[in-house]
Amino acid sequence: MNLTTLNAISPIDGRYRNKIDELGAYFSEEALIKYRVKIEIEYFIALCQIPLPQLEDFDSKVFKDLRKIYQDFRTEDAIRIKDIESVTNHDVKAVEYFIKEKFDLLKLESYKEFIHFGLTSQDINNTAVPLSLKDAYENIYMPEILRLIEKLSSLSREWSSVSMLAKTHGQPASPTRLGKEVQVFVERIKQQLKLLNEVPFAAKFGGATGNFNAHKVAYPSNDWKAFGTHFVQNVLGLSHSFPTTQIEHYDHLAAFFDGLKRINTIIIDLDRDVWQYISMNYFKQKIKKGEVGSSAMPHKVNPIDFENSEGNLGLANALFEHLSAKLPISRLQRDLTDSTVLRNIGVPLGHTIISIKSTMKGLGKLLLNQEAFDKDLEDNWAVAAEAIQTILRREAYPDPYEALKGLTRTNSKIDQKSIAEFIDTLDVEEHIKEELKAITPHNYTGI
Repeated sequence: MNLTTLNAISPIDGRYRNKIDELGAYFSEEALIKYRVKIEIEYFIALCQIPLPQLEDFDSKVFKDLRKIYQDFRTEDAIRIKDIESVTNHDVKAVEYFIKEKFDLLKLESYKEFIHFGLTSQDINNTAVPLSLKDAYENIYMPEILRLIEKLSSLSREWSSVSMLAKTHGQPASPTRLGKEVQVFVERIKQQLKLLNEVPFAAKFGGATGNFNAHKVAYPSNDWKAFGTHFVQNVLGLSHSFPTTQIEHYDHLAAFFDGLKRINTIIIDLDRDVWQYISMNYFKQKIKKGEVGSSAMPHKVNPIDFENSEGNLGLANALFEHLSAKLPISRLQRDLTDSTVLRNIGVPLGHTIISIKSTMKGLGKLLLNQEAFDKDLEDNWAVAAEAIQTILRREAYPDPYEALKGLTRTNSKIDQKSIAEFIDTLDVEEHIKEELKAITPHNYTGI
């Protein structure tokens, strides 16, 4: 069976592939292999630049040809590496042998043993994975989340003067403004994004158990810790974790996944609120010609984009939760469980990107139903009671809360007329009564 979007097991590689196809350049098997090749090549170049005695005569003009090995990396190259792996049964060793083949073609046979010199496979994996994640975060995730922030900010400005009845505990509460309620989500996402951007993309680089044992025994006078830090931070643009065991301890990676999870949770909150507003008829949705809302009920236009987003975010968060809980734990100096789960980090990122795009699509369909906002406010004049009793407190009126409670907790309808009649019974000066009568559910919206 040839793999297609119709027979893929995972929906992110099937139904939703067109929404996250660009993630394949960072999290596919081919992408991981390419990043490994890049690390190996850049490491060899860094050794030449120390330089080690045996590499002092290496022509730096050849660096360009070496970098082309990963810059011009093709699917055929990945297939060749997988063929080698079928013999070695070791994925990183297969990369080393592949690069050695390339060295033969470049007439660099005498330098081949400095490929992967002194390293363990985790020096390659624990730099390749965070580098691919960093690139995907900067090139794919950040543009998407910033587009969502800008869309919400635009709606917040557009709806800044739209008064609406707030609902606390699902019941009518002091009025607010729709634009302000949207801005709450903008600020929440921005604050968490700020925290997320402070988490470094950390990488381990130090040999079999993190101590540069092999490097030290071969070249005892070199400062290998300084070399490792320079390579990871200045060449690769990551943060060097030291000391470590054979693997990166993943504490920063766990924090990163927790940060993404918190942002996802905020978007779930947004999705559910907008879904509720649609059910309250505060919003109608743009109708696309030919689109079916329900297979049985022709009148329906379902809020499917927000539901799709919520479902995908739930899947993403479940995986982020496992990743952040599992990765920092390794038996003694290492076990292979981290290698297994790290191959899946693109999955929650995929579900997250799908969700953000779905939320964006849903927001783009919203049509403000001003009549519903106005009716809800008119039907709930009782919310003006808080304002009235607060002004009466200011004026030292006796027991204002109790007086308003008696008015607003009756079963009779509270409207503008009954509020005005109540105000007329108060023993306060006329200008205070006028001040109280000027309060409406539409204008009692705070700052």
